[in-house]
Amino acid sequence: MSQTLSAHLIATFENDPLTPVVVAYSGGPDSTALLHALATLPRRPPLRALHVDHGLQAESASWAAHCRRFCEDLDVPLAVVRVSVDLSRGDGTESAARRARRAAFVGHVRPGERLVLAHHRDDQMETVLLKLLRGAGPEGLGGMRERRSLGAGEQWRPVLDLPREALLAHVARHALDTVHDPSNDDPRVARAVLRARVMPALAGLWPQAARSIVHSARLCRDAADTLEGAWAPRLTALTRADGSLDAAGWLGLPPALRIPLLDRWLHDAGRDAPTSAQREALERQIREAALDRLPQMGWLGTEVRLWRGRLWAMPRAEPFDAAWEIPWRGEPVALPGGGTLTLDAARLPQPVTVRYRRGGETLRPAGDRHTRELRDLFQRDGVPPWERPRIPLIHDPDGRLIAVGDRWFTAEAEALFDAAGARPAWRR
Repeated sequence: MSQTLSAHLIATFENDPLTPVVVAYSGGPDSTALLHALATLPRRPPLRALHVDHGLQAESASWAAHCRRFCEDLDVPLAVVRVSVDLSRGDGTESAARRARRAAFVGHVRPGERLVLAHHRDDQMETVLLKLLRGAGPEGLGGMRERRSLGAGEQWRPVLDLPREALLAHVARHALDTVHDPSNDDPRVARAVLRARVMPALAGLWPQAARSIVHSARLCRDAADTLEGAWAPRLTALTRADGSLDAAGWLGLPPALRIPLLDRWLHDAGRDAPTSAQREALERQIREAALDRLPQMGWLGTEVRLWRGRLWAMPRAEPFDAAWEIPWRGEPVALPGGGTLTLDAARLPQPVTVRYRRGGETLRPAGDRHTRELRDLFQRDGVPPWERPRIPLIHDPDGRLIAVGDRWFTAEAEALFDAAGARPAWRR
């Protein structure tokens, strides 16, 4: 082994020893080695640790206690964050835990602080192999980035070029106590299979496999960064303020630009990127769409729809009871179709009825000389079809429609709500 972990970190931090550092500390061997090496540097940076308790294992509480003891011995402040892992999106426990962990990192990294992760060269190799098996392009095959922005600070992987044996050697040399997460041995987890079976076989047949794969990842990262200079301006040009994407403009791009552009557009919307097969199916639906159809594709917790020549990304819609209705006097109401209806702190003198669209509704908006069909109002104002069934409708005690969410009000409704001192607000 050409360089120890401590020597690597001394060289890494010698030109910037004062930037505050927070170590993502799981208690496992890799993060233990990184935290200990940083804490014992001759010129130790401002340092603290962050432990995320996912609550997925029976031992998670004891792991947190172990991390507290270890940090106390090193005189390193530790924050323990308990997260709730949302498994409802269908993307697997590992992905859901990673999403919850990243949210915890974003929420707890302070301005100007670096969150350091103990990912090493073997982790990078695993990542690239997984991306290759999933049909990724240059962005995915570029593997994990060494640095990227994270909330108010930065995420940094300072040992990404070191093999794991350098971290394990540090643990052994200093007889450090670590915890073991059994999910790392779970044969149902792709990374565990790669780590236990595939990577040892590759190393046995091709001793330079890790170096070669990581070198190829660097080349792919360079290619992906170069391509971004071409597709990023197009993303800006094709996206409107409402977040929708020009479908024809997107389809007209070559695949090398079209694929990463879609992924970034979805990422910016907080949605999941598709697999290659899902993206190809989306492209096919858009190309073959008839004028009277509204193509849509869904994967994990994401839905993409085509409407009026534009793509719209959103969470996958859950079914709801369209026959639901309640009497309402202005108290906050969680709507089964999504969102909340409120009247601030105001209350109505007598209840109105809130329900959903059932067909054939008409309304005469205040200031309009004509009674309009609700369907025509939706079309005129460009209300997306998937939103229309979920907009709460407000009826007076005689059953007449007087308000459509917070969009249209009859003169009667305006007088009613003005007298109450507030207008309804539908917070999606």
